[in-house]
Amino acid sequence: MTKLEELIQELCPDGVEFCPLEQCCNILDRKRKPVTKSAREAGDYPYYGANGIQDYVSDYIFDGTFILVGEDGSVITDRGTPVVTWASGKIWVNNHAHIIEESGDVLLRYLYHYIQTIDVSPLIHGNIPKLTGGDFKALQIPVPPLPVQREIVRILDNFTELTAELTAELTARKKQYEFYRDELLFRNVNIPKMAIGTVCNPHYGKGNKIPQNGGDYPVYGCKGIVGNTDTFNSEDAPIVGHIGSAGSVTWGAGKHFVTYNGTICTPNKELVLSRYLYHILVSIKLENKVKGNQPFLSTSDFSGIEIPVPSLDVQERLVQVLDNFDAICTDLSSGLPAEIEARQKQYEYYRDKLLEFEK
Repeated sequence: MTKLEELIQELCPDGVEFCPLEQCCNILDRKRKPVTKSAREAGDYPYYGANGIQDYVSDYIFDGTFILVGEDGSVITDRGTPVVTWASGKIWVNNHAHIIEESGDVLLRYLYHYIQTIDVSPLIHGNIPKLTGGDFKALQIPVPPLPVQREIVRILDNFTELTAELTAELTARKKQYEFYRDELLFRNVNIPKMAIGTVCNPHYGKGNKIPQNGGDYPVYGCKGIVGNTDTFNSEDAPIVGHIGSAGSVTWGAGKHFVTYNGTICTPNKELVLSRYLYHILVSIKLENKVKGNQPFLSTSDFSGIEIPVPSLDVQERLVQVLDNFDAICTDLSSGLPAEIEARQKQYEYYRDKLLEFEK
């Protein structure tokens, strides 16, 4: 028998009481304050929204340790559970995330783990779908004795700590990759430069609607695959978002279909390799070149950007090196991303098992 089983048998053999969330913590939603992006002053304090940190600002409205729970219906997970963020220190929180602090009777860390198991999808409603304050306060929480809570937290934190360590390592690897990528691509000032519109033919994809007729070809929007169809309009080419996620860069592998909000960058094969162009476009941070209140990247502005264009054999060597780096950082079938995903699934499995209480 495990220590947790012993504690449950000793302290709550007949089950546990369920209480509304508002009785388990202090809910601080009234102190939240949204600030438009244009009105924010850049600084060192995290500015949180529905799904985590959105920005860094020069002031804060909370100082302590908190749980943030996404309020927007658009950010709930595939399982219908809310996005839950652990935040500590001096922070700013807008009105898209509920914020709670510990009240003493229930461990905040216990709530952090438990709230991630609640299917809130039936509670998402309204003209702008949300998990409203009333429904949030009424969420039913099982409250075992504190020794049981502590043991559950201890077990689950062992999983999250390992995942956090792996994530920190991946973040460090990505920074290293970005540094060497930029060094390799831009360090030689003698390499001739050409406008993007010269080395490729940037043109919008097709159709205002996303075709999803179950064909063999993936459909790409501005941020990745959004469906499948039975026709294609691009092959092995970078895709740049010009509306929506303007400035985002996606690699379109093989034959694929690109919708209207994606710009297809069909290369002039005598001048540039598709994969080299992809790495260049990622490295020049196109999102910083987006204009307008509704972010937009025009074809003319995009086409005029100059990039280094070495010989094709040099491009090929650079692509080999950068693809290897990229795989280490992003490939979900190998390396750290795969390990992080496996650890996250393991955590979710044990979390759901340990926190399964009957009313």
